[in-house]
Amino acid sequence: MGGFFAAASKNDCVFDLFFGVDYHSHLGTRRAGMAVYSEENGFDKAIHNIENAPFRTKFQTESTSMHGSLGIGCISDFEAQPILVRSHHGTFAITTVGKINNIDEITEKIIENKAHFFEMQGGDINQTELVASIINQKENFIDGIRYAQEIIDGSMSMLILTPLGIYAARDRLGRTPIVLGKKDDGYCASFESFAYLNLGYSDFKELGPGEIDIITPDEVKTLVAPGDKMRICTFLWVYYGYPSSSYEGRSVASMRYCCGKYLAMHDDKQVEPDLVAGVPDSGIAHAIGYANESGVQFARPFVKYTPTWPRSFMPTHQSRRDLIARMKLIPIHDLIDGKSLLLIDDSIVRGTQLRETTEFLYESGAREVHIRTGCPPLLYGCKYLNFSRSTSEMELITRRVIKELEGEDPSDETLKEYADPDSEKYKTMVKRIEEKLHFTSLRYHRLDDMIKSVGVDADKLCTYCWNGRE
Repeated sequence: MGGFFAAASKNDCVFDLFFGVDYHSHLGTRRAGMAVYSEENGFDKAIHNIENAPFRTKFQTESTSMHGSLGIGCISDFEAQPILVRSHHGTFAITTVGKINNIDEITEKIIENKAHFFEMQGGDINQTELVASIINQKENFIDGIRYAQEIIDGSMSMLILTPLGIYAARDRLGRTPIVLGKKDDGYCASFESFAYLNLGYSDFKELGPGEIDIITPDEVKTLVAPGDKMRICTFLWVYYGYPSSSYEGRSVASMRYCCGKYLAMHDDKQVEPDLVAGVPDSGIAHAIGYANESGVQFARPFVKYTPTWPRSFMPTHQSRRDLIARMKLIPIHDLIDGKSLLLIDDSIVRGTQLRETTEFLYESGAREVHIRTGCPPLLYGCKYLNFSRSTSEMELITRRVIKELEGEDPSDETLKEYADPDSEKYKTMVKRIEEKLHFTSLRYHRLDDMIKSVGVDADKLCTYCWNGRE
């Protein structure tokens, strides 16, 4: 995933930019960067690897050495950015959030015009560099941004820093958010709505799908009005979003409480756990909602130790990642020994970590471990955000189980049957996952209940990863 922040100030913007970017640390683990512009010194840029140290540590020097009235920054799981570009538009910096499915096709088309790209490790193209090249195919920034929105298969939101202001462009169907804040000496743009609140900004506006604005210290101008069709990513509420964020007027925390409430309302009444707990920290809000609705006591039978174990401190090898994820968990034996626990997590992707957590609870003395999830079974790899660049469809526990049950890769029609929570295929799949991962019982959130939990019109939500709906 990834997140970004921008600030335009009548004074120096670097303090706001530094902390605004830092507030997006939950969205990325590998690269981070900042770029600023001042009339006196022009452009300045810094990019660092944050795999083994937090953003604040890596950018402590830049927080005092960089100066400018305009700035953009990002945290990313993939590309090094923002990148600085010089073209017929002049010099500009750009950062993006999204995913390009047809990157090879677009790259070849641009290379035909005798352009070139720097290959990253593994031969990939930096997609932010590609977006800059697409923009440069047109005569001005507005036409270039709209051209990128038009030809990219996937999604792409961006911030572009120029000497005249910062362009903020939300992807064509609004799959990811951009929200603007305002204070006396300027404006900011942010992926996460909470990132600017402690910096003195108040909510100003949320960009609509496909909207393009330009931000200066004095004003925000809408250059391209928002479109009518939206498909915002529902996984923002389920997992990506920080609890204090809101999207389309609906807070992440409230949505997760409602998920827990509906899970309790429709759960198997024969299951009578002693305690309800959330996998820290992503399942805690769901567990509180479940406990409040069911009357079963909420507790924290284990905690996650994070002071010296930042999320970014994770090896690239999956087996080592799983081991370190488990090492962070510290049991509270008084709340585990001999108990029947109902444990809620936001989702099950591969299933490896949740199986490890369940085994950890059994080893710590739990009598039963019932698993509930804050979203339906994930059946499709995301085509629109870079979440699934590291998770192919066949890595999903659901797809592996379905292939076992069917004896072959399933057709689209077969997958629709497995997506239906009232079908026999769905029930068989859930039972098989329960057995494979050694859960006492397993129940998933229903899609209709999850949509009710979000509280946004279903036609405006992207639910592709659960039901394949484009």
